[in-house]
Amino acid sequence: MAQRDSSRLDATKASQVKPDRKRSAFAMNDMGGHTRRSPAAPSAQPEAVEMLTFLEAFSNEVDGALDIFAPNAHLRMAIHLLQGHFDGRTVTATSLISASCVPYATANRRLREMIDVGLIEQRPRTATGKSFSLHPSDTMLETWMQMSGRLRRLGERAFGGVARNRDAKDYYFGGSYTSAQSIPPLRVLGEPLKLSGGLRVLVHGDPTFMVMDNLKRQFEQSIGTDISQRAFSIDRLREEALRNAARETSRYDIIAVDLPWIGEFASRNVLTPLDDVMDLERLDPADFHTAGWQGAHWGGRAYGVPAQTTPELLFYRHDIFAEAGLEPPTSTDALLHAARALHDPKRGKYGIAWNAARGTALGHTVLMTFADFGQPILDLPEAAGGFRTEQLAQGGYRAMIDTEAGLHVAEFLLELLKYSPPDILSMSWYERVRPYASGKVAMAYGYTLLAPYFELDETSPASGQTTYLPHPPAPGAQPVAPVGGYVMGIPANLAPERVPAAVEALRVFTSPEAQKLFVQNGSRTNPRYSVGSDPEVRRTSTIFEAVDGMSWRDELQFWPRPPVPEIGGIFQICGEEFHDMLRGLQTPRETLRRAQARADELIRANGTA
Repeated sequence: MAQRDSSRLDATKASQVKPDRKRSAFAMNDMGGHTRRSPAAPSAQPEAVEMLTFLEAFSNEVDGALDIFAPNAHLRMAIHLLQGHFDGRTVTATSLISASCVPYATANRRLREMIDVGLIEQRPRTATGKSFSLHPSDTMLETWMQMSGRLRRLGERAFGGVARNRDAKDYYFGGSYTSAQSIPPLRVLGEPLKLSGGLRVLVHGDPTFMVMDNLKRQFEQSIGTDISQRAFSIDRLREEALRNAARETSRYDIIAVDLPWIGEFASRNVLTPLDDVMDLERLDPADFHTAGWQGAHWGGRAYGVPAQTTPELLFYRHDIFAEAGLEPPTSTDALLHAARALHDPKRGKYGIAWNAARGTALGHTVLMTFADFGQPILDLPEAAGGFRTEQLAQGGYRAMIDTEAGLHVAEFLLELLKYSPPDILSMSWYERVRPYASGKVAMAYGYTLLAPYFELDETSPASGQTTYLPHPPAPGAQPVAPVGGYVMGIPANLAPERVPAAVEALRVFTSPEAQKLFVQNGSRTNPRYSVGSDPEVRRTSTIFEAVDGMSWRDELQFWPRPPVPEIGGIFQICGEEFHDMLRGLQTPRETLRRAQARADELIRANGTA
């Protein structure tokens, strides 16, 4: 889904690229707008697909062993249909009959039997309804997922095979999540969406949305129409969304929105309140991580559906810590101690990497560091587990920068600077994770969506050697994992006749089935509890168990970046003033006074003070 210079994505070409299944790379447009390469993940639904391949080969061997053996038409058609579903290929009655390896009349009867018992669904391919595509029903999909697991276990017991790793095997078959349900594959809609020109989507150029584009054929098959996507860097995405809102009619059916923009986009009529166009219960709101779902609201109304919940965490190399005899850094003091101990510039090794580039990047760091010291950037009322934000739509708030906690933040960042790479003041988003992935730094603050850079790269020293923690807090403060990520929403100026289809596509893109598919293809973000507890998802990365634990402990919070209309300006102000401080151009006290004055003026000018 990446593009160069934020130009229009050529979705057709992107969908034709077939990565090497052993180890491949995909291009992406990171938050800063630079095109990067990141390792790709295994193919979708790996266990189910592997079993399909095995059964097809096994059937070929059995059928060819003795002339008296007849092909099992039901099984062969089921294999062909499921393979087409997982690959995003259109399957017709003709292709299914051909795959059966039996005479035409026999295959036609077997096909009709499978349709009659509800294993195969037909979807009209044309307006006349005379031509159909064939798809596995929910019954077939669920039965196949259960059977593929049983067949694998039978093979392991019979031949002594082992799962991908023993811990994962025990966890799935005998651990605490044995009762967790495996989410079935992405289903197809009974009726294709009717959208002139296909579905048009505006997204951010990050790994999760990149995965979505790589799976474009599967999603087109699911919703029954073409998908056209445009991908922008974070600042360009906001600009394009605002430009689109000024048009008479939206160019996009669905847009991705960074969580802190919700207040601004709701206030400026960029997004449609979802309860105006759909029954929210269809989304199963209780299944979303609480902080992610709350972050999609403004003034008590939902304006988007979480598409990726990606908290910023501390990544640290547990192998390096063990070798140095260091404990996990669970406080700001312990973090500085570890960074100091592991900082060795003469050997090209540094303690920690973080967002310190001027502007938006450093602004995010400043706000999250305020949270580490127990204070929000606005005067929010306290609540259990943090601070309340639901009243922000009423206005009356003010910035809280020139405070005692603010001074601690400034001093902490100055100390952190000492144990950082020499180019730290130009590092943002991807740049902070790159030296971590290459083994040059022992710790890095990073969103979970950036974890594929080292988790999926078998050459990275950090692969398999990373532990994930919430932000280490200052004394007296609570651990916080500031929630980031994107929701997907419906533009307020979308043509009314397109809204029902856009809503249905939105539901599909954010469903548990779609979210599991993203994870299996390289994403390390997940907005739903059900996906995080899926046994197959758990096997892909320890990050999901870690984030689920943080959510249950109320450490996932979105108040560190309150979604007020002025938040973009506050990021910029803090990112400029604190950058000047880190460069030695002004003192911490001067920095706090200047940032406070500029933020006060911004809020007054906006009329929300």
